[in-house]
Amino acid sequence: MPKIVDHDLYRKELLSKCFDLFAQKGYSAITMRQIAEGLSVSTGTLYHYFPSKKALFEQLMEEICEQDILMARAELAGMQSLQERMEALGKFLAKNEDYYIKWFYLQVDFCQHQDSKDFKDSVAFKRATDRYEKVVSDILGVQDPKLAWFILSLIDGLILERLMNNEAVSITEQCALLGKILTAYLEKQQANQTSNG
Repeated sequence: MPKIVDHDLYRKELLSKCFDLFAQKGYSAITMRQIAEGLSVSTGTLYHYFPSKKALFEQLMEEICEQDILMARAELAGMQSLQERMEALGKFLAKNEDYYIKWFYLQVDFCQHQDSKDFKDSVAFKRATDRYEKVVSDILGVQDPKLAWFILSLIDGLILERLMNNEAVSITEQCALLGKILTAYLEKQQANQTSNG
């Protein structure tokens, strides 16, 4: 009797093993043949699930986005105030700093090797960025998209500083400070709306 394969599950299993392969060599340096060897599958199998290295990387990005969101939600569950959530987020990011530095580096490496129009039109990147914005709004309770992107930009900047080994930057301290700044800002916004409304 032929073996029944859950293709979606198998594709996810392959993706889960790809991050380390990309992290070891970088997006630009690794080939599909090397990825197949690292996964212990044939290149034909790899191409069956991923028509190109770019398609594989974009699917990996979406998978990582999904995993990041699940982990962040679990880490921040039960936190009541924005300050508590920002402090928990800082601890979560600091605990996973090496992973996020590698992921940041891989995204930059990927972007360097794409045509700017292709990159801007990437459905995978658009979906991931939309999901990150939504999760910041949901988890942190920040409804203003500009404020959500401010938070995401600060996180990217912190990871970049840690990538450059800037010892003066502490992710936990910066997130705690951002929590205080955001709390004061939102309280002032609310007071202004109350006095004007």
